[in-house]
Amino acid sequence: MDVKTALFYAFAALLLFAALRVITARNPVHAALFLVLAFFQAAAIWILLKAEFLAIALVLVYVGAVMVLFLFVVMMLDINIDSVRQGFWRHFPLAGGIGALIALEMSAVLLGGFRLTDEPKTLAAAQAALPVSNTKELGILLYTEYLYPLEIAAVILLVAIIAAIALTLRQRKDSKYVDPADQVRVKAADRMEIRKFPATLPAAAQPTASPSQESKA
Repeated sequence: MDVKTALFYAFAALLLFAALRVITARNPVHAALFLVLAFFQAAAIWILLKAEFLAIALVLVYVGAVMVLFLFVVMMLDINIDSVRQGFWRHFPLAGGIGALIALEMSAVLLGGFRLTDEPKTLAAAQAALPVSNTKELGILLYTEYLYPLEIAAVILLVAIIAAIALTLRQRKDSKYVDPADQVRVKAADRMEIRKFPATLPAAAQPTASPSQESKA
């Protein structure tokens, strides 16, 4: 066993452990951190497969942006773990069955890639000998064969961005909303008005009664 194979098995074992801890950790913050660890191990495996662009994209996009957002939301929501775990065992058989079905489907798809004949091995060896950039090949594949799915995904993301902006800019009764156009058109005279008032005079001193007048009273 060479060093590359040993590293692959080490990264794969850590990846499986992190993925298992994602679904078994009681604390959602710990689960999110284990998911970050799983992303790093997947990126390391992609680097071993000479897919540097995919590894860097995984770290920058998922670890650097998506998981930071997940951690921020989880910490801000202060989720009650006891209420979330209610009914876990009631839904476990259905969830386990769906998970087993997905695992069988992935196994059926992935196991077909390991059945290589002599001709694919020769072709793979010839391609490995050529200096090929995986980033360039990925770009050519995306913008030629998968151009329409890429455009559809871009349109869906654009619609999601516009919907998110529209939901945040709508007027609500329980929120204080200020129109930016009104802020731009405002003038100094509209914000402050100077008025002149007469000076305040001291109160007049009242005469005090003498002791003789108090005794008569």
